[in-house]
Amino acid sequence: MGVAIRRAGEGDRADVVRLLDEAFMGDPVSRWVFPGEEHRRRRHGALMGAFFDLAFQEGCIEVTEDGDAAALWWSVPATASQGAGSEGVAEGAVPGEMDGPALLRRAVDPENERVELIGRMTDAAHPTDRAHEYLHMIAVRPGRQGEGLGTALITAVLERCDREGLHAYLEASNARSRDLYERLGFAFTGAPLDLPEGPRMWPMWREPGAAG
Repeated sequence: MGVAIRRAGEGDRADVVRLLDEAFMGDPVSRWVFPGEEHRRRRHGALMGAFFDLAFQEGCIEVTEDGDAAALWWSVPATASQGAGSEGVAEGAVPGEMDGPALLRRAVDPENERVELIGRMTDAAHPTDRAHEYLHMIAVRPGRQGEGLGTALITAVLERCDREGLHAYLEASNARSRDLYERLGFAFTGAPLDLPEGPRMWPMWREPGAAG
């Protein structure tokens, strides 16, 4: 029996943010961004809410009908310049104005420089020469992991990528997820992203039509 999937709407925000908060609370990257457990429990949900809003504006959010899994995708156009979080100044940016990572830090946890730093590091590693779909986050409720919900969510979008000739990109935050993405046709770019005194992330790229 297949997994029923639908596009999330604004009314799903609270449920999806709660799911993201629960699923990523113990993730190595979340633990690095918020190293103190008590502080992480207070501020982690705000970061997940910001990610929901960004994906809702810039791409799409796919959820299983039962609400136990969600995937946040961004549609990224090709551009000759790097994104707003790079070391340079983004095209159209006004000197002195806050860019994306700085705005995120201010909105989520102003005293926590790691919120901004991870945005700058992932922006700098993110390919910008070809339009692609960016899988920013995928969450499965802890009690439902291993049932294929995440794979079903990813596959639904990758099938569209294959039909439309679109590339796809993501950063795996642990070895287990990296292995899953490899089976779905993603390949490690060869340049890991090592967070200072923290975990490693693996940028991965998928050509349209790549076999799993």
